[in-house]
Amino acid sequence: MRVLKSQSVKTRPIWELLMKVGSIRCYVSSCRAVLLPRFGGPDVLELRTDVPVPDLKPNEVLVRSRAVSINPLDTRMRSGYGRSIFEPLLPLILGRDISGVVAAIGASVKSLTVGEEVFGALHPTAVRGTYTDYAILSEDELSPKPASVTHVEASAIPFAALTAWRALKSTARITEGQRLLVVGGGGAVGFAAIQLAVAAGCHVTTTCGNQSINRVMAAGAEQAVDYTAEDLEVGIRGKFDAVLDTIGVPETERIGISLLNRGGHYMTLQNIHGYT
Repeated sequence: MRVLKSQSVKTRPIWELLMKVGSIRCYVSSCRAVLLPRFGGPDVLELRTDVPVPDLKPNEVLVRSRAVSINPLDTRMRSGYGRSIFEPLLPLILGRDISGVVAAIGASVKSLTVGEEVFGALHPTAVRGTYTDYAILSEDELSPKPASVTHVEASAIPFAALTAWRALKSTARITEGQRLLVVGGGGAVGFAAIQLAVAAGCHVTTTCGNQSINRVMAAGAEQAVDYTAEDLEVGIRGKFDAVLDTIGVPETERIGISLLNRGGHYMTLQNIHGYT
């Protein structure tokens, strides 16, 4: 995952101030954005300076971007993933994660205020993403940004953490005392999964590269197997109630399924729409 930080620029858009009962909403009419006019490599992306900003719906929030991250889903969509869905909607604005400042709120938004620092993630099927100076998200897609993390750090959290959360809590429904294997614990989704599972009281084993072993152990993993130096089938001890495979290749799928307890859950990120 790569993180991009928005630079300070002089705003060129025309601002319109609208008064509502109990709230003030500010709309910016246009802004800079990175557009995807057609599928292909990174060279197809275009920076445009006058992209319209839609009016806010009652439950929506306009966020002034301070940092966004690049997820694997974004690069796959750029290359044509989901073509049958997205091609008729081109040009798209890619991007799911964002950290920034609330610039305006819809009439029914109650939990957030203008000027508040927030972070969050759009739904995977959103066609107006976060690679823009001003992104629009629904109120329930955003949370206040903790003061202890920077915008760059915050922008790398939401989509990966939601992926891990949905896999562990919505699909596997992990509970205290269960054993979880995370294949690829050094990546964003895997690292989030380790922390979520440990917080739920699970016993976590993970695979990762040598450079990540200390980090995943510090996050609470009880065993970390270096896939570059060890045979996973020999190094991994015991059976598991759930396996989260963030790599999703045939070999990790075979190993993961073979290590499941009867009735356990095997989850992979390979060829999956959405968060998991």
